[in-house]
Amino acid sequence: MAFAGQTPTIIVLKEGTDASQGRGQMLSNINACLAVQDTVKTTLGPYGGDLLIVDANGRQTITNDGATVMKLLDIVHPAARILTDIARSQDAEVGDGTTSVVVLAAEFLKESKNFVEEGVSSRVIVKGFRKAAQMAENKIKEIAVKIDQDNKRATLLKLATTAMSSKLIKRNSEFFANMVVNAVGALDQNELNVKLIGMKRVPGGGLQDCLFVNGVAFKKTFSYAGFEQQPKSFVDPKIVCLNVELELKSEKDNAEVRVEQVSDYQAIVDAEWQIIFQKLQALADTGAKVVLSKLPIGDLATQFFADRDIFCAGRVTNEDMDRVLSAVGASLQSTCSDIRPSHLGTCAKFEERQVGGERFNFFEGCPAAKTCTLVLRGGAEQFIAEVERSLHDAIMIVKKATKNDLIVAGGGATEMEISKYLRDYSRTVAGKQQLIIAAYAKALEIIPRQLCDNAGFDATDMLNKLRMRHAKGDTWAGIDIVNEGIRDNLEAFVWEPVSVKINAIQAATEAACLILSVDETIKNQESAAPQAGPQMPRGAAQRALRSRGRGMPRR
Repeated sequence: MAFAGQTPTIIVLKEGTDASQGRGQMLSNINACLAVQDTVKTTLGPYGGDLLIVDANGRQTITNDGATVMKLLDIVHPAARILTDIARSQDAEVGDGTTSVVVLAAEFLKESKNFVEEGVSSRVIVKGFRKAAQMAENKIKEIAVKIDQDNKRATLLKLATTAMSSKLIKRNSEFFANMVVNAVGALDQNELNVKLIGMKRVPGGGLQDCLFVNGVAFKKTFSYAGFEQQPKSFVDPKIVCLNVELELKSEKDNAEVRVEQVSDYQAIVDAEWQIIFQKLQALADTGAKVVLSKLPIGDLATQFFADRDIFCAGRVTNEDMDRVLSAVGASLQSTCSDIRPSHLGTCAKFEERQVGGERFNFFEGCPAAKTCTLVLRGGAEQFIAEVERSLHDAIMIVKKATKNDLIVAGGGATEMEISKYLRDYSRTVAGKQQLIIAAYAKALEIIPRQLCDNAGFDATDMLNKLRMRHAKGDTWAGIDIVNEGIRDNLEAFVWEPVSVKINAIQAATEAACLILSVDETIKNQESAAPQAGPQMPRGAAQRALRSRGRGMPRR
């Protein structure tokens, strides 16, 4: 009951709910993002370190790929998890620059921290950041250089090499750059579906033992008795691809068939055998020498095909089957009857051979090849996994450059040029926006600064030299990691596609603006799951169970 003149207390949120709001909450969100930046920024650049991450199951991952690090860090702070999302989006959209986008977003927040502490409205900061991001994007498009189409392969090789410069495979970047460009070149140039580039890990051997297969290769599938009698090599074979189970069906649990005579039971058994033999004979009549199926191929079918010099493989994964269909020009069949010659595929050579400790099936010389396979070798499983992530980044870079023929220089050159442009522009603006755009310009310098820190250079001295070079109009002046100095990174072939830079700045700005716009967090500490009635203390529950047990009759 409320007394006269007293406002009654109204409870809106569930008991146990924690609500934090105001300037303190915004600063807390910013500090959480800066803590994530401290973890990730040491991996940036050619001399960045790798992180060894061990999960709850003891599985180890060694990587400096930003998206992988953010995914494995298992961040619980709700605002900091936004950085994980932008790293993933950068990885999905352009493949590279995943560390840069997290470092930039956190640096934008760091520069805005002073404004928040001084009481500047977050909306004012967001407005300035969005204006600066739009100008940065326009400046990148303005200074971008068009790829020479007459010598496009050389350009793509340099882009792939730059993407691998900060990875474990840096020393073999020339070898892998050729592999990456060949892989993207093998795809349908209109679609460029990188999912059709298969990557298979085989422990053992060195990096130079990695294979590029202009076709499909996959690990030998589960095989039954009779498999070793099948031929393992064909020239110009016909290939049939199925989604059919070639196995005797076993009755389901609790199935019941009532028969009155032994001959009736024998008729049922004979019918089952007759059905599968008809399927197998229909496949043999097509003239196919290689039979692949997504579903199991049993021991009866395996022996049947072995007797007729036909190779078969069942339980082929969806991914491998899709790539086989693209390569050999076959169509997937859901029945064994009415298979026409147009449904079959072919390749110049099919062979099963040993790769390290594994047996692999190779389909090479495919007429409709719009796919390829990279067989990766290495000493440790974690190392091969990192090689795969590195090649994925390089493949995405080459794909983007194939579609979009504009490039810019890396090594902090582009960020410094945009920073100088925005700083000059801020002097022409009055009021708070001048300071906010200048702060955005300063935040962009984190990329060259962190490159210097990770390489052990004097970052302050190097940035002073860079500012001086850009003030004189040297657009592409960036960090020279090799010689500890400043150089024209466009001439030094440190190139990146325009889409990487634009996407990184857009995503980082969006994340920073999103976090700045949050000024209240509501957390429900209790579980949202409904309780099934009143809860009994654990000791009381155990005593109740024991007392019930005493009253029950023994069996």
